[in-house]
Amino acid sequence: MPSPEYDLRYLKAGIEQLESYLLSSDVYWSIGTRAPAGETPYPQLTLGVLLLARLRAQSSMKTSTQQVELEELSGRLNDLRTRWRVAWEGKASKEYHARLNLWKNFLEEYRANPETQYDRYKYEVTRRVMLHLLGTETENIPQTQRDLLASLDLLLHTIFISGKFIWDVSLAASFPQDQYWYLYGRVPKSLQRE
Repeated sequence: MPSPEYDLRYLKAGIEQLESYLLSSDVYWSIGTRAPAGETPYPQLTLGVLLLARLRAQSSMKTSTQQVELEELSGRLNDLRTRWRVAWEGKASKEYHARLNLWKNFLEEYRANPETQYDRYKYEVTRRVMLHLLGTETENIPQTQRDLLASLDLLLHTIFISGKFIWDVSLAASFPQDQYWYLYGRVPKSLQRE
C-alpha cells in the first residue's frame, strides 16, 4: 500500500485542482504531480481516488505534522464539496457508473478464467471500495446501477473465501469488516471446490 506521504501529496495536488475538475466534463483528470520516489505513479484525479486516499491516510499518519496536514486537507476537501455540491454529486454519479463497469468486467473475466485472474483481486477490489465511497456521496445513482452492484456482491459472496484483511494491516481500522467484507478474504484460484 502507498506511504502516508504518497496519499498526502495526492490529496494536496487533487484538492488544488478540484474546482477545475468538478466544473469539467471529464471523469478522469491528469493529476500533474509526481509520486514520491520509489512509489507507483499517481492515478488520474477522481473523487473516488481522492476519498480513498483520504481514508487510507487517516489510518497511516505517523507524525503529528502529517495529522495536522491531513486535517487541513480534509477541511479544504469538505469546503469544496459543500461549495460545488451539485457538480460534486454529478461527478460522483458519473464515476460510479465507470467504476461499476470496470468492477463488473473484472468479475466476468474472473468467472471466465479464474486461474489467470484470481491474483488481480487484491488490486481490482479497490474499485469496489470506491463504489462504496462514491455511493455515499450522491443520491443520483440510478437504481439499476445500485441493483447491479448488489447482484455483483451476491455473485462474489457465493465464491468468496473469508480470511485476513488483504491490504496492509495498518489500514484495517479504516475499513471495518462489516462494511468492507470483500477486503477480508480472497477469491479462489479455481471455481471448483477448494
